[in-house]
Amino acid sequence: MISLNITGHTVEKLVDPFGLLSGDRFEFFIDIEVDEEDELYTDKGIGIRVLFVVDDNGSKISNYHLYERGTDKVLDFELEEDEELLVFNYCNENIDI
Repeated sequence: MISLNITGHTVEKLVDPFGLLSGDRFEFFIDIEVDEEDELYTDKGIGIRVLFVVDDNGSKISNYHLYERGTDKVLDFELEEDEELLVFNYCNENIDI
């Protein structure tokens, strides 16, 4: 389990040029702090890239991955259920439709 301390984010609303997808899609790049003792720690820092969907059925995380900032190297780690809920709530509170 990693300890998620969210320190900031950037978000971009994605455009569906053909209008094939329902709802709105947002790409979040969430900055997190990781304790130096954690196996996930790197000097460059860690981020979470989240594809977040808002449609008639509600909001959801469509996909996410953890990455090393600076190199964008994808890290082979998954969030635990409570961490994923924290990220979901964070994204849901920080969208601007």
